[in-house]
Amino acid sequence: MLRGFYTSRFQLGPTPGRGVMYARDGKMLGGSSAFAHIGLFEESHDEVAIVIRTSRHNPDPTFPAMAGTDEATLRARGWPDGSLYRFAGELDELPGVPFKSTLTPVEDQPFATDAMPSEAGIVNGLYSIHIRLLDGVDGGLSGVMLLLDGRILGGDNYFYYLGSYTSGHGRWKGQILNQEHSPARGVDLIFGGHEVGIGFSGTCDEAGAQLEATALAGKRSLRLRAALRLLQRA
Repeated sequence: MLRGFYTSRFQLGPTPGRGVMYARDGKMLGGSSAFAHIGLFEESHDEVAIVIRTSRHNPDPTFPAMAGTDEATLRARGWPDGSLYRFAGELDELPGVPFKSTLTPVEDQPFATDAMPSEAGIVNGLYSIHIRLLDGVDGGLSGVMLLLDGRILGGDNYFYYLGSYTSGHGRWKGQILNQEHSPARGVDLIFGGHEVGIGFSGTCDEAGAQLEATALAGKRSLRLRAALRLLQRA
């Protein structure tokens, strides 16, 4: 059964990509450093049919659109391969160009929580997240984050995020563990090569959230600020 949180490796023609994906109850929510992936799946025997809409959440031209357009629709079929899922298909916008991907489950998912949404708390859904380091330190990250009844699942081209939160009355707080799923040292990301623990607090409303946090990357303590924007309710 296709269910849970996965890292994703995919290829469109000769062009590779990476990201994260959450699948449950026929819905798929995920993305990467610049794009959100939102779709549906249907299982029949040992096959899965998926339709996923890709849209840009980060205007940074460092992350070009694989399909040549900022919005695209993928139609693919997949099958289980041990604990993995493999898919093959094509985009509506590029007929005849093969697409293939592999979903690898994230087995270790700490910070389990029984927290439930409270009055004026943050909305369950898929968010874009844009992070900037403070105190004159250059650097930042962008990705997607799924918030679901007190649990955080997210990621980008290089990292995946696991965590928990509580929220209510326009505020929220929590903790996140940031881990690599693809080598990031070559692109000089400050979190590359580290398992990074982050504690945060901030404000929230129906459209998104803000937070300030302290991240521990190796022996280094870094302050950061992030903005989240709701892309799709869960």
